[in-house]
Amino acid sequence: MQLAQNEDVAGYVIAPDPNAPRLTRSVVGHDQTGAEVVTSVVEERPLTIFLNSQEIVTAMTIGDYPDYLALGFLRNQGMLKAEDVVTGIDYDEELETVIVRTAVATDHEEKLKKKTRTSGCAVGTVFGDMMEGLEGVNLPAVSVRTSWLYALSARINRTPSLYLEAGAIHGTVLCQGDRPLVYMEDVGRHNAVDKIAGWMMAEGVGAEDKILYTTGRLTSEMVIKTAMMGIPVLASRSGFTAWGVEIAQQVGLTLIGRMRGQRFVCLSGEDRLVRDADPAAVADEPRKSGRKGAKT
Repeated sequence: MQLAQNEDVAGYVIAPDPNAPRLTRSVVGHDQTGAEVVTSVVEERPLTIFLNSQEIVTAMTIGDYPDYLALGFLRNQGMLKAEDVVTGIDYDEELETVIVRTAVATDHEEKLKKKTRTSGCAVGTVFGDMMEGLEGVNLPAVSVRTSWLYALSARINRTPSLYLEAGAIHGTVLCQGDRPLVYMEDVGRHNAVDKIAGWMMAEGVGAEDKILYTTGRLTSEMVIKTAMMGIPVLASRSGFTAWGVEIAQQVGLTLIGRMRGQRFVCLSGEDRLVRDADPAAVADEPRKSGRKGAKT
């Protein structure tokens, strides 16, 4: 586990480690003037996930936290239930495989035959009916303070990360109130969410008082995963898709996007917002500004 190391990430349980040697590689290129430049690029490697003896999927990932990624993927695809007892997780770095073992045998062959390709990058696939698993979901109608949203946005955006180091990556952060707890990154935003789901499952962490923050779009897949995890609030710097908004409204998920400086838009759960912060007192961002990669 990569624990917080300095004041920039103080308070995190898990924070990004942009200096981890296996996650990025330095490559030589040339800029628009023809001058030679050295830049960091994100590594991408396959990880094959097994559930007991059955091969489930090969995901393209940066390779950190394979145990959490496997657990969370299986949980979010409905292949692991809350009541399932996980007896072991075996990761083989050389073979690039991770095996999740359960006390009771599983068989998902029929479910694997029916797939719906989603808008997620890398392995953006939801097995079976995309709405399956949302039946009976009843998210708690928790209040969300706007002061928390402003504090989280400012804190997360200045946290050292692979995104700031090399770009080409998505980040997802599990938060509680105005405190970011677990910050995961990956080439696919769904992978980052699955890592958080796996961490919550492994550590027995409850979801009812949490906020999920993502750097990516608020798509149907992101809303479904968040709802299935039992998290009542999903926020992002990015925008929405219509289906994502519809599903959020159906399941009672508070959905907040376009969080930049003093601005944000809430398209589901407006009645749960507690406006305890004056937007005029929050440092704003130019409309065209964004998180920039590190300069070389």
